Amino acid sequence: MTIRLGRDICSNETEASKREWLVTNGIGGFAAGSVAGMSTRHYHGLLVAALNPPLGRTVLVARLDETVAYHGTRHEIFSNRWDATITVPRGYRYIERFELRGTTPVWHFAIADALVEKSIWMEPGSNTTYVHYEVIRASGPLSFELKALVNYRNFHSGTHAGDWHMNIQRVDSGVRVDAFDGAVPFYITSDAAQAEIHHEWYRSYYLSTEAYRGLGTSDDNLYAGKFTVTLEAGQHFTMVASTDADASTDGEATYEVRSVYEQNLLTQSKLTDEPENVQQLVLAADQFVVEREVEGKPGKSVIAGYHWFGDWGRDTMISLPGLTISTGRLDVAEGILRTFAKYVDMGMLPNRFPDSNETPEYNTVDATLWYFEAVRAYFAATQDETLLKDLYPVLQDIIEWHKRGTRYNIHVDDTDGLLYAGEAGVQLTWMDAKVGDWVVTPRIGKPIEVNALWYNALMFMAEIADRVGDAHDRKQCEMDARTVKESFQRYWNADAGYCYDVINGPEGDDLSLRPNQLFAVSVHHSPLDMAQQKAVVDVCARHLLTSHGLRSLASSHPDYVGVYGGDNMKRDGSYHQGTVWGWLIGPFVEAHLRVYGDKSVARSFVEPMMTDQMAAGCVGSLSEIFDGDSPYEPRGAVAQAWSIAEVLRVYLLTRD
Repeated sequence: MTIRLGRDICSNETEASKREWLVTNGIGGFAAGSVAGMSTRHYHGLLVAALNPPLGRTVLVARLDETVAYHGTRHEIFSNRWDATITVPRGYRYIERFELRGTTPVWHFAIADALVEKSIWMEPGSNTTYVHYEVIRASGPLSFELKALVNYRNFHSGTHAGDWHMNIQRVDSGVRVDAFDGAVPFYITSDAAQAEIHHEWYRSYYLSTEAYRGLGTSDDNLYAGKFTVTLEAGQHFTMVASTDADASTDGEATYEVRSVYEQNLLTQSKLTDEPENVQQLVLAADQFVVEREVEGKPGKSVIAGYHWFGDWGRDTMISLPGLTISTGRLDVAEGILRTFAKYVDMGMLPNRFPDSNETPEYNTVDATLWYFEAVRAYFAATQDETLLKDLYPVLQDIIEWHKRGTRYNIHVDDTDGLLYAGEAGVQLTWMDAKVGDWVVTPRIGKPIEVNALWYNALMFMAEIADRVGDAHDRKQCEMDARTVKESFQRYWNADAGYCYDVINGPEGDDLSLRPNQLFAVSVHHSPLDMAQQKAVVDVCARHLLTSHGLRSLASSHPDYVGVYGGDNMKRDGSYHQGTVWGWLIGPFVEAHLRVYGDKSVARSFVEPMMTDQMAAGCVGSLSEIFDGDSPYEPRGAVAQAWSIAEVLRVYLLTRD
């Protein structure tokens, strides 16, 4: 699939700078930027290397600033912003069009009668980025001068260089950069351009998106080397940024590797006869699948979202069916399930793996329950008895820990069989925003989606206990599930015509209209009767549904916030108070299909995500969140695993 943006977007600084591109390497590293060419985030860079895969993301090569001399005139085709009003140069004005070929971003720069093509990709499994230039047409030679801007910083923050001096040395085909003693060396090389060492700090780049997010807006980058080459029409050259001293500089050969890799993904998915936007979702899904070493052996995990998220347990399990099963990557699904089984502790799945600390964090009540659903979906697709038997003791242990109680007051209430969770100062559900000591949506008590998932897990355990020949456990799980189903009627508020969001909370039952009740309809085993399921779908459709997902809170609620932005307090304060979440379109479509049984109508709800949004934020991907108010501007992470996964999953669910 090729997504194209023309001059109406590319030559408009506002539009081109808010559209972004992303390429990844399968081990957590990436390259990213704006279509306009200017950096607008701390996370933008040509080589953001995962130095401790899949984490330890570090900005090493920030950018290449290109100047082209043609028929006696110098043309600066790059763009830099220096404050809110000054952009110099304005190289985006040369962009005739931008397109995405598979996952490769491609620019066409029109320089008088010459046309230059630039493309960027990464080598799978390596912290190596390729930038390829080709002269498509010209009536004379073009002389390229590229300034390599480097850094060495955590990708969350900016650099204020002071008198920082890096060690830059000439090597074959380019330069080597040692940022400081003990730093991982990295290399900028070329197959044709000649390198010249420099050492000059360019200070105070202005990052406009960080300004919107209320964060630091300034970054310094070091001009470390100049690369020059002259080309005629039909000629090309490649620049390479890598932590590998032996990285190939053969752009054509490495791009062929990339192309074959992506074609294999499409072939494996068996979706090559589907529309191009479906195939684009398959390629986008791959960007989140990463390697994670477990006990010295290779394993698999999922990056929750780019640019700033790591691999999170909850996001991984919710995303797994769409990212792997829908794409035919059943071996990857198995690898992820086995990887996370190694990290189960006190009956809980880790919520996230911190960048700076290898000790996982276990502050989640629902990630573990989503694990059951991920195993169920995998088994339904594969009938893999071996994995089921291997994981059965782990799943048993999880159930027992929940029944006797585990961290954060997570336990089964003996009076009704429902799961209770939470204590002051901790956020345990997917609505997990916290600013300092302020938990924005604490949801202490018995959240509805938690107990819908708990019922689903017990029903699944009864099924697999029967398969492995554990009659006692099957009978016990069936009894527990019946108790939960009976008690689940406590969530139903007949006067309101929908479900409580949380019951037995410190301040009583919470009737806030939120999308969490949809999970009581969309899970494989629903604890609601059909009339209640239909009522839930209808009320969510009337008050929460948008073209880009579902609002996290009805707009009639006094705490509703319709625009997501501002500093950390404002952003996290609105994160689950009306902000639209793209991934929620999945459970809505599945619930709607269950209630109404009309695949064409159900599919119509997801189509705007697959058309308009694929070119609106991160080109070729889907954002994490959107404003609650129209026009539902994309916000948050520019590419989110569960947004892609759920859109792809329910699209396939609604096929004839």
